[in-house]
Amino acid sequence: MHTNYESNPILDRLPKHLRQFIKPQNYNEYTPINQAVWRYVMRKNVDYLSKVAHESYLEGLKKTGLEIDKIPDMYGMNRILKEIGWAAVAVDGFIPPNAFMEFQAYHVLVIASDIRQLENIEYTPAPDIIHEGAGHAPIIANREYAEYLRRFGEIGSKAISSAHDYEIYEAIRELSILKEAEGTPLEKIEKVESLVNELQNKKIEPSEMALIRNLHWWTVEYGLIGTLNDPKIYGAGLLSSIGESASCMREEVKKIPYDISAAYQGFDITKPQPQLYVTPDFAYLSLVLEEFANTMALRTGGISGLNKLIESRALGTIELSTGIQISGIFSRVIEHQGKPIYIHTSSPTSLAYHDRELINHGTDYHSQGFGSPIGKLKGINLSIEDMSPKDLQAYNIEEGKDIKLEFEGNITVEGRIITGRRNIKGKIILISLENCTVRHQDEILFQPEWGIYDMAIGKKVSSCYSGPADNSSFDLISHVSATKTIKQHKTQEKIDLENLYLAVRNHREETNSNLDLEQIFHKVHKIYPEDWLLTLEIAELAYQAGNNQLFDQCTKRLNDLQNTKSSIAHLIKDGLELMMA
Repeated sequence: MHTNYESNPILDRLPKHLRQFIKPQNYNEYTPINQAVWRYVMRKNVDYLSKVAHESYLEGLKKTGLEIDKIPDMYGMNRILKEIGWAAVAVDGFIPPNAFMEFQAYHVLVIASDIRQLENIEYTPAPDIIHEGAGHAPIIANREYAEYLRRFGEIGSKAISSAHDYEIYEAIRELSILKEAEGTPLEKIEKVESLVNELQNKKIEPSEMALIRNLHWWTVEYGLIGTLNDPKIYGAGLLSSIGESASCMREEVKKIPYDISAAYQGFDITKPQPQLYVTPDFAYLSLVLEEFANTMALRTGGISGLNKLIESRALGTIELSTGIQISGIFSRVIEHQGKPIYIHTSSPTSLAYHDRELINHGTDYHSQGFGSPIGKLKGINLSIEDMSPKDLQAYNIEEGKDIKLEFEGNITVEGRIITGRRNIKGKIILISLENCTVRHQDEILFQPEWGIYDMAIGKKVSSCYSGPADNSSFDLISHVSATKTIKQHKTQEKIDLENLYLAVRNHREETNSNLDLEQIFHKVHKIYPEDWLLTLEIAELAYQAGNNQLFDQCTKRLNDLQNTKSSIAHLIKDGLELMMA
């Protein structure tokens, strides 16, 4: 796979299934208008956020080398991020939540490299380089917060999703793309909005992924830190939104002490948030995360964890008490007295130990699925995994012996033992039998003509989580959404306007320009009467050069726009105030 990005030791560690989401940044595709949007937002942010953001933000801007006047180049960002133990890659819009969090676990920021349109300068529902680069990147320079982000990724990537989650992900991704795309018909947006609302309003039990995504939203994206009376911003969604970073501080936005209950507070990415959570410090974020992790199947296992995996209808893993790991799509669990006594997968399955596939137990070998009893033998207090060699001999569990094992819950395994496999501590983790029949009461679960029966050993299911134990066991290069971001349509009128923006940029950078500022202003005024940002940039250069006549012309035009277009009046006002500061 060709990846046009500058690597470093952190990116070199990324597994292949994550690399599929990486795309080239294609820096030359950023237009002069894109650069002007970045510059306006960053100048406004640095000015305003110096008063309301956590102190780590401005320090992080310096450490990560983000420039106010220019969209960051990923190559340069990676060289600088390397110094704080992180890296960044470009992706195409929203990626699946598990993948997003797994990138974090590897110390990698995923940055949607597209940038919002001028019309969406205050806020866009689609992830973009302003949100990711100017929001996430600076704050990770704080090492305590960076560790929270890494740990969140490590735990969150194991959260079990539901089929409903996948539907919502695809619908929200499509909606964010349509809303950011230029000229999308309103009826098309409304149709997808209706689908998103329908999915979000379904009365279903939230999955682990849905709950932990809520925690991510109310901390990493929209978190406040400090006290309820004097909170500071650290969430990237607020740091990158010149609209919400101001509105969030108003009294009408409710401030709530952060705790685990935030996992049950949903959110709408298309609207400003009516409430925000305030953590006293970054260390407290990690305490709440660990509290939530203790409720996850990753740590609780058992019948509830197995049922979550079955309901997800997706690739997952269970780990038994001996450490053997079974990865596949789980389709059935037989239970007895609230405990699982038999598990079954209905897809190609791999067996692993310590996250490494056991030799000869990959998906080719277990191509039809896998089934195994779990638990203790009936009437025997000592489980197979705890038996010493003498105990195994006493119970006739030896190679070459015919045996009938009766497990609690009426699971019987009858056949000839071929061999066993032990873990590093000497415990039996797998027994293989030939001429084997497995039954649950009168139901046959395995019969001799199906071949060798491999029985995983473990008295309980200690962990259940999303994804495989060993990523190399499965072909995971198939999870990139078919819905792609929509590139702006290049009309001649738009190209001509971009050339005027470029000419102004050249003036600022003291590069040769064929047009003087007066000519550019008159062209904008005549041909693009509703464009305000370029006039603002011309006014700034005129002010700096002491060209009072041109400055007065620009400000008069900007004042006229303020009076006729209320939706942008505050943007013009803020821009003029920045200029005079």
